[in-house]
Amino acid sequence: GGGPAAAVAAAAGAAEGAAPEGAAPEEGGGDGEEKAEEKAGGLACGVDWADLADGTAKPPPGLGAGPGADAAAQALAAVGLGEETPEDVDKPDASLRTGLLESSKAVEKVLAADVDPRFGEAATSFTDLGLKETLLKGIFNEMKFERPSQVQAETLPLVLNPPFPNLIAQAFTGSGKTTCFALAMLSRAEEALKEPQALCCCPTRELATQNYAVLTKMGTHCDGLRVQLLVPGMEGEGERLTAQVLVGTPGKIHQLYAMKRTLRLKQMKVVVFDEGDNLMAGGFRDSSTRLLREVRKFNKKVQVLLFSATFNDAVKDFAVRQVPNANQIFLAKEDLSLDVIKQYKVKVPSREDKATVVKERIFELADLKSGQSIIFVKTRANAAKLHAEMESEGHKCTSIHGKMEHKDRDRVVNEFREGRTRVLIATDVLSRGFDVSSVTLVVNYDIPTTESGQPDYETYVHRVGRTGRLGKKGAAFNLVCNRGDEAQLASISKYYNHGIEEVPWDSDEAFLEALKKADLSNG
Repeated sequence: GGGPAAAVAAAAGAAEGAAPEGAAPEEGGGDGEEKAEEKAGGLACGVDWADLADGTAKPPPGLGAGPGADAAAQALAAVGLGEETPEDVDKPDASLRTGLLESSKAVEKVLAADVDPRFGEAATSFTDLGLKETLLKGIFNEMKFERPSQVQAETLPLVLNPPFPNLIAQAFTGSGKTTCFALAMLSRAEEALKEPQALCCCPTRELATQNYAVLTKMGTHCDGLRVQLLVPGMEGEGERLTAQVLVGTPGKIHQLYAMKRTLRLKQMKVVVFDEGDNLMAGGFRDSSTRLLREVRKFNKKVQVLLFSATFNDAVKDFAVRQVPNANQIFLAKEDLSLDVIKQYKVKVPSREDKATVVKERIFELADLKSGQSIIFVKTRANAAKLHAEMESEGHKCTSIHGKMEHKDRDRVVNEFREGRTRVLIATDVLSRGFDVSSVTLVVNYDIPTTESGQPDYETYVHRVGRTGRLGKKGAAFNLVCNRGDEAQLASISKYYNHGIEEVPWDSDEAFLEALKKADLSNG
């Protein structure tokens, strides 16, 4: 609900903090897979499986978008804008990152020989980037950003200034990379020229929809500038495209410029490949190289921005051949380890008993004076409910979730970081990059899952990795109350090859013993 503005806001929030579904995708297949995709789509290029009208084509390895893609498209069609995020569930917020992750040691730069040294320095403020006032309004008033994240600080000075060099950036999901290429696209587009000038290519319809929402919201104050989404079922499919900024999937983009001839590439200035590791795998590789070849017929100096969560051989090969003389930024992932963290499973009879375990077992028996605790829940409703229950029984705590104003989020985070609060209840808005070395205890009140209901391995290690920082010991209690929870936790345990010991939910002695192993007991 809430109309177009709500739809854009919801989808935009999902895009900047979106986490991958499950483990990192495998590299795509070879020639056989490409031919199969071409035959299925009837196009002489690598076809985006999400573009096929009959819905029978299978996605490339690791690229299952889950049921969220169709729901996103329906929301888009209903309001004419972007996807709404699943109700009440948050994604990580890159602006809340702290500590080690923002260290300059986590960045590796390889700058092109002709780069201006001034632009090789990281930006400290959005106002230092020479952006138009209309875009600054979008950043501060609409997106509610206050300062650049690390990947934004490192890349934006390079991509926003003449001669607008190419960029290859490795940045993990949730780092804020969408803002990097969104600003590059919006800043280069001329409002008076009613021709496509900036194009973002995404491997899935869902990601394209989310990126469209970010671009639309960020460009709110750019009068005369239009953003258009290129996916199956799009409005005005048979008309010549006049929007200056476009975002879409490979198959649909190819269809529009190569077959229907409604997408003209003559004025194209910026081409972005989001999730470049996926776009360079299997059948996508051909469509990506073909698109660049066609654009370069009109503009040999088109700026190419390639963002990838991983940097495997396929991406390196593409970069060498297709993105010449590029500046390269590698933003290291967090070094998270489960080796020093004691992990436990607590099987409870019902959801209501989860709160009992937290209040009467873990927090009654744990030594919380020398450390801090984070309780991760799946939904905002669970965060509010648990917070109220804890407070009503004298357990002082704070909570944070995605519907809070950014100033309130910052306040809660600062209070916790400074040690003024000891217990923090959080949705996954805080699961990535939040580094407070005094956190010794994490409770997974809800086991992390993807939108399609599968175990979310990466979110699990990021949640649990909030404790055990800098080699210190820590403990993580995982609360399960049904077979589904147990199966998901078992899958996570197997995936990381780490045993998760069970603690009886109603035994004080068992909890004391578990806490002693992590040096966290009162006794």
